[in-house]
Amino acid sequence: MLHAVVGMVVLLGVAWLVSENRRVIHWRLIVAGVSLQIVIALLMLKAAPFRQLFLGLNAMVGALETATRAGTSFVFGYLGGGPLPFVETAPGGSFSLAFQALPMVLVIGALTALFYYWRILPKVVQAFSWLLRTTMGIGGALGVVASGCIFLGMIEAPLLIRPYLVRMTRSELFAMMATGLSCIAGTMLVLYATVLQKVIPDALGHILTASIIHAPAALVVASIIVPETEEQTLGGEISSYDASSAMDALTKGTWDGLKILVNIVALLIVFVALVKLANIGLGELPDIAGAPLTLERMLGLLLAPVVWLIGVPWQEAVTAGSLMGIKIVLNEFLAYIQFSGLPEAALSPKSRLIMTYAMCSFANLGSLGILIGGLGTLCPERRNEIVGLGLKALLAGVLASLMTGAVVGML
Repeated sequence: MLHAVVGMVVLLGVAWLVSENRRVIHWRLIVAGVSLQIVIALLMLKAAPFRQLFLGLNAMVGALETATRAGTSFVFGYLGGGPLPFVETAPGGSFSLAFQALPMVLVIGALTALFYYWRILPKVVQAFSWLLRTTMGIGGALGVVASGCIFLGMIEAPLLIRPYLVRMTRSELFAMMATGLSCIAGTMLVLYATVLQKVIPDALGHILTASIIHAPAALVVASIIVPETEEQTLGGEISSYDASSAMDALTKGTWDGLKILVNIVALLIVFVALVKLANIGLGELPDIAGAPLTLERMLGLLLAPVVWLIGVPWQEAVTAGSLMGIKIVLNEFLAYIQFSGLPEAALSPKSRLIMTYAMCSFANLGSLGILIGGLGTLCPERRNEIVGLGLKALLAGVLASLMTGAVVGML
């Protein structure tokens, strides 16, 4: 436990070192944010009623998988998970990520749009917004967008407060960017849980908990790096979903999900190819410590001290550091796929849980480009400011997710 506490202090210290104004420290927000992280983690990880929620969420994943498989098998036949017209010689050889797992994004996109149209999702967002504003003392606009990031994603959430984007303070703008990069969207939440369910019990519950805890963590880190020195932006009312009916919402949600699906497939192809290309080049160099040099080994050695700080034992730190490096340089989905394929002995159950939380965010270089492009379109008046805050927001997102990993290691 002491190890993880020291790790959290070091992570907050890194945020202070890169702060724009080290003299301004909002202690109430920092103490409240860290306390909120710990309380939520305790409830979700230790309290029996919330453990039952985990089981219920995983049952929901199973239902969504079954429903998606019905659609993909109808459209794609055996490629989508239907009965095989041949004998499978290798276990799992018939599985197709593109035709069986990824189409779940379409189903989640449609359901998210429908729940938004029915005003169910906005009520949940408003509840989390009230919690963040009450405990941490942030402005109403930031409270809405920060809580929205937990479920909607880094580009969709700012749409909730689009009229306020021009008026937000520099600190609030940065906090919004940091929170967007530290959380994940609901469309990806179930997909990640599906990838991890074989190696992490109650995977969806943990992924959801991670996204929730990341929000106060990001607000804490953001308040240190770009502290508030102006009057906070109030308001932040949630606008209604732009749909004329439930069927219209389903159609638009499916179309939005399709754009995300195509983006995921394209990025996976390119990033996997680039990693392979880098490893081919590194393979021409002499072996180091009796093994060829690879991008994964380099990232593992570089980030091993970082993951050790949040509670991963040193003998497992290189493996865990490699996963964290893939997550930051490439993306978290690739890291989770790599994670799910590790031998059982590579990481202990505790380390697996820590890394599940630490990697659960959009804090990577590709997502940063998406964030800058999206926010620049939503608020062109502040495009230069958004670009200037980009790399710091990425650092804040990484620090926030590592803090959550440290909290889990502590508990």
